[in-house]
Amino acid sequence: MSNRLIHSTSPYLLQHAHNPVDWFEWGKEALEKAHKEDKPILVSIGYSSCHWCHVMERESFENQDIASVMNEHFVCIKVDREERPDIDQIYMDAVQAMGVNGGWPLNVFLTPGQKPFFGGTYFSPAAWVQILTNINRAFIGNRKEIESTAEELRVHLLRSDVERFRQNYTDTNLLQDIEGIYQKLAARFDTHWGGMDRAPKFIMPSVWQWLLRYYYISHDEKALEQVLLTLRKVGMGGIYDQIGGGFARYSVDGEWFAPHFEKMLYDNAQLLSLYSEAYSITGDEEFKTIVYETFTWLQREMTSAAGGFYSALDADSEGVEGKYYCWTSDELKTLLKENATLIASYYSVAPHGNWEHGNNILTRLKTDDEFFAKEKVDAAQWKNILQQSKDILLREREKRIKPGLDDKIITAWNAMMIVGLTDAYRAFADKQFLNAAVKNMQFLENELMEGTKLYRSFKGHRSTVEGFLDDYAYVIQAYSRLYEVTFNEYWINRAAMLLEFTLEKFFDPAEGYFFYTGHDAEGLIARKKEIFDNVIPSSNAIMAHNLLQLGITLDRDDWKERANAMTTSFSHLVKGEPNYMSYWAIVYTAIKKGMAEVAIVGNEHQALRKDIQQHFYPFALYFGTKESSTLPLLADKTANGKSTVYVCRNKTCQLPVHTAEEAGEQIEKLKA
Repeated sequence: MSNRLIHSTSPYLLQHAHNPVDWFEWGKEALEKAHKEDKPILVSIGYSSCHWCHVMERESFENQDIASVMNEHFVCIKVDREERPDIDQIYMDAVQAMGVNGGWPLNVFLTPGQKPFFGGTYFSPAAWVQILTNINRAFIGNRKEIESTAEELRVHLLRSDVERFRQNYTDTNLLQDIEGIYQKLAARFDTHWGGMDRAPKFIMPSVWQWLLRYYYISHDEKALEQVLLTLRKVGMGGIYDQIGGGFARYSVDGEWFAPHFEKMLYDNAQLLSLYSEAYSITGDEEFKTIVYETFTWLQREMTSAAGGFYSALDADSEGVEGKYYCWTSDELKTLLKENATLIASYYSVAPHGNWEHGNNILTRLKTDDEFFAKEKVDAAQWKNILQQSKDILLREREKRIKPGLDDKIITAWNAMMIVGLTDAYRAFADKQFLNAAVKNMQFLENELMEGTKLYRSFKGHRSTVEGFLDDYAYVIQAYSRLYEVTFNEYWINRAAMLLEFTLEKFFDPAEGYFFYTGHDAEGLIARKKEIFDNVIPSSNAIMAHNLLQLGITLDRDDWKERANAMTTSFSHLVKGEPNYMSYWAIVYTAIKKGMAEVAIVGNEHQALRKDIQQHFYPFALYFGTKESSTLPLLADKTANGKSTVYVCRNKTCQLPVHTAEEAGEQIEKLKA
């Protein structure tokens, strides 16, 4: 027997479509029922690849007796946080204001007027029944107290983070600023395993991207060493799929060994960028291998026939976390025969398992050089053995029951992947990255856009939920990056149109920042502005970067001024709490340092672009044309008989040059 979620397009909601709980989707029907019957609302929020969401479903929501209690006393609403991040933001803030650590599943109890009064995350069946019973009694017997608590929380939710944290900006020295940011981050470095000194460990790509930019300016080798240590340890760990490519969401320990096995599109998008940039600096072949393996995984497991990218792979298969990815020692012996001993040594496989139930998570505790010295293996011969063994294991793994695939296509996350692919194209000049990026943008335009209006997600057909600020911010960024690696002005014109629309639809002139929801969106009990970075950078930080870069590209002083005001008002937070403001730190550094404007004209403009962009110039914007262009920074540039590069800052140009090497020297001069 199914409930009304059977008509949903969300994979997460569909997972609950056969629960005995009388679930509603968030909407008019459920909210009116709560008002009419004067019942409290239970909002249960999660996502399809959430391990503890599955556990709570199995234990509680599939239990007929528990479901009967829920149905009798509550209006029960299921929310996919990836489709409705606006609802998730509000009620996550509410639960944290109650003093509860946030996470998913998120279970929040509301008055019929949508005001939260109690919440938490995972509950065992016994605890859940007790909570349901207590809340029902309290709602009947202590209604005034509940309404008072709920009103206090509503008022708290209405308070703007911008109002709380913004400060007037006093101009400061860039080198001192970035040194201070670096020292704040360095105090928490794990100098043995990489990353930050904590567990569980999230990779937090934008922290390491800022550190690469800090290194570019400061030449601080210790900063670079920590980034490279982190990327190497992550690439050797169980958090990286050693056989199939792609990264899990986080590691439960401090050594990147045991991942929470779910794979999210947004993590892998950012890590394509990070590893590509690290390769541009170091030329490390291991970083290149990781980028290519991750791209192969993306194409094999996460891409629709039309070019859209799916959202996530579950941690569980057959009800067991990580089962799909783990191996026993005997399995390796059977499959790899004479090479099993070497592969077991390389991937730290123990006869009785290095993890649960005799299983092994494949992880590398030795560098290649250490492995070669221990096993006396020839490097060239080993490369063939390793690849053949990985191919065998991957083919065998493909026969297993796979983790659940969340095959909805989210606009913002797809745009993030476009950015990752364009960064890979810059680093490696391999057209397959660009082709995948262009095909994905064409999918977004065909399926998730109407003119300048975006929609949140697609699964068979697009959802009725309109796009949020992160959808617009990341699509604008993706359009801009596509222009920079193609010089096709269609992309930059689309970026500009979408930026204008986003300013109209989301911008709050009173505070100078963007709301997360549009001015015409459904009225919830609060309207939030996303300020702080998490694993995904804040949508306001991305918009500040968009305003800066498009302001330079299209000579729009008003956009540049707006980017400057948004960023500098939080500069004290950037310098004081860079772990939570790392993408803002990237924008702040770019504003303070200034961007190089690299204009390339002439018949060989594409070849010059490729040669220049394969180097790491993080504060350069690129413009190019074969003959003529309407873009302000190209309008007066000529090829002078052969392809020419103009390196400028604030529209003041150095002498024109004709090679990538000469252009690189001029870009380097602008570091100061």
